[in-house]
Amino acid sequence: MARPYWSGQIQISLVSFGVKLFVATEAKSDIHFHQIDRKSGERVRHQQVLASAIERSPDEAADQSEVVERSQIVKGYEYSKGHYVTIEPEELAHLRVPSKHTMEVTRFVDEADIPPEYFEKPYFVVPESDAQAEAFATVRKALVDTKKVALSKIAFGGREHVVAIVPAGTDAHGGMMAYTMRYAAELRDPAEYFRDIKKTTVDSDSLALAKELIKRKSGHFDPSKFVDGYEVAVKELVEAKLKHAPIPKDETPKPTKGKVINLMDALRKSVSSNKADADEATSASEKKRGLSLVKSSAKESTRHKAKPTKTTHKRKSA
Repeated sequence: MARPYWSGQIQISLVSFGVKLFVATEAKSDIHFHQIDRKSGERVRHQQVLASAIERSPDEAADQSEVVERSQIVKGYEYSKGHYVTIEPEELAHLRVPSKHTMEVTRFVDEADIPPEYFEKPYFVVPESDAQAEAFATVRKALVDTKKVALSKIAFGGREHVVAIVPAGTDAHGGMMAYTMRYAAELRDPAEYFRDIKKTTVDSDSLALAKELIKRKSGHFDPSKFVDGYEVAVKELVEAKLKHAPIPKDETPKPTKGKVINLMDALRKSVSSNKADADEATSASEKKRGLSLVKSSAKESTRHKAKPTKTTHKRKSA
């Protein structure tokens, strides 16, 4: 198993137990770009240099004395224009932040009370050891039965995060998830973007068709059905360049801006098209089942024909 990203305690009033957090996501894209000099084709590498060197000669290479080694770089907080307080790594490591070690649950809320835009990044939560499993399982079961989310705070990655702790999947898994959340101040005011939307009445017939379209396109969420189309397209581009083949280009016509459509006509056509696709799929499925039934019937018929012959033979022998 991978090393935990964070280890510490979950505390609820006087109850506490040790847990480990593991990052629940990983980058799967195979597309990685480097910076290349167009003329030479060589890879470009960056140096850390003093800002004064760039200000003095922005187009010239810096002196070796102006190149800064990585070991000499520390964090600096700009308290006034051009003036900094330097912060050493060990000073940050010893900051007085209790949530570095303990997630203290301060409130339980209904999951429906949290708008989805507040959720940020998921982590797997497991007991720190077998000795912590009983308390872990008890709290998890209580969250399942009450349909509540535990809210706490956790410090890592250079900041303190609000975190939501929820049961994971089915009881068979027995784990929990922790989602870091955005602060209210990090979300832009939706009124700025939504206030100019024209107020309009919804036609009952259009609404009925829209609901029918949603119904016919509804199904279970299957994340494996989704792939990164951008990654696929980049790979096609790279392969074409390596083979000196024509470069594939997007031939999809761009939608006309401001195009007025007849909503009722569009909904009717969408529902009809979706129904035709569903009928075709059903027909294909029925044909497949029908073929199986024909084969099965043929076998049954053969067996039925074989039995009388065998019986008649026995009667003659008798």
